Amino acid sequence: MEASDHELDKNGDVDRSRTLGACIEEFLRARQARKHAANTLAAYRRDLDAIGELLAKQHGGEAPDLPIDVVTGRALRQAFAQFAQPRSAASVGRAWSVWNQFFSFLVADTVVPGNPMGTVDRPRPPHRFPKPLRGTDTPERLLVSSAAPADRTRRRRPWPERDFAVVALLLCAGLRSSELLELTVGCLDGRDGERYLKVRGKGGKERSIPVEPELDAVVAEYLESRRARFAGRSPARSDPLFVGHDGAPMGRGALQYLVGRAYQEAGVSSRVPQGALVHALRHTFATRLAEDGASAVEIMRLLGHASLTTSQNYIDATAREQRAAVRANRTHKALRRLLAAEMEPEMAPEEEAAPETGAEGEAAR
Repeated sequence: MEASDHELDKNGDVDRSRTLGACIEEFLRARQARKHAANTLAAYRRDLDAIGELLAKQHGGEAPDLPIDVVTGRALRQAFAQFAQPRSAASVGRAWSVWNQFFSFLVADTVVPGNPMGTVDRPRPPHRFPKPLRGTDTPERLLVSSAAPADRTRRRRPWPERDFAVVALLLCAGLRSSELLELTVGCLDGRDGERYLKVRGKGGKERSIPVEPELDAVVAEYLESRRARFAGRSPARSDPLFVGHDGAPMGRGALQYLVGRAYQEAGVSSRVPQGALVHALRHTFATRLAEDGASAVEIMRLLGHASLTTSQNYIDATAREQRAAVRANRTHKALRRLLAAEMEPEMAPEEEAAPETGAEGEAAR
């Protein structure tokens, strides 16, 4: 399509504000104002750029320079068909959602007259079932092992207080990996007995998770060990909650290695569902909430899922009900017993070989 076919500026050139690249940047700036997490915005950009490149190939140009009015339903159907070939239904569905939001934004901003995504088929991803840890005593065994004193024959440059706090927080708060890594010291707040964790989840949505005294004590012990490790310097409220041995923020790879090592040292690696290394702890938290009587509303609010609609008999849950649901969780009870030194001797974890040191061990720093 020739430039003359597109909307022109006063100099007779293609209006640069109406190119795909400019529209994408404007959309992402608007989403940034909503305080979306950095990972969310990065995922938006990847899906927009990937489809944009396929659209540009249809016209023999560069994606940022593509006039927005050539992005038609037919062009999008062709691009999504190519995009879908090597990808899962979930990945295609996510990209479809991003582009649908993008064009809804452009319609609202009167950049385009309509949203062409209605003509692009959206795959229906298969139903996903929860993947909690297998075995009725697995969370307890994991906690006992993580709380045990460091064994230098199994751990390289150990930091047991930090590792215990990470495992306990994942098991007792049901956090996603990204949520745990984005926590700052100030996210743990509230008066004694009413402590809570401020979490920013998917889409920048914030929620508060009640923190029971025993979990608060585990995190406090970790922070005290952190001060001792770094020459008595107390972290600021804006500092990352979890850091490596060098004081830098913990990364996703280090977190996965830490949790995988914790499974091995507890002798429960065979009980971890495939493909759910860290996420299995979140699913275990939710599964135990349901088994111990929490309502669907309480579970959805505690885990940061979408709100229930009125057609699903939405029932509002009070903060007191949410705290009671957390306190009734068997994992919290196990943590309370552990801190009170009342654990039964036979609950000691079975030995299992720890991962090799070296490159993987360095990743946990």
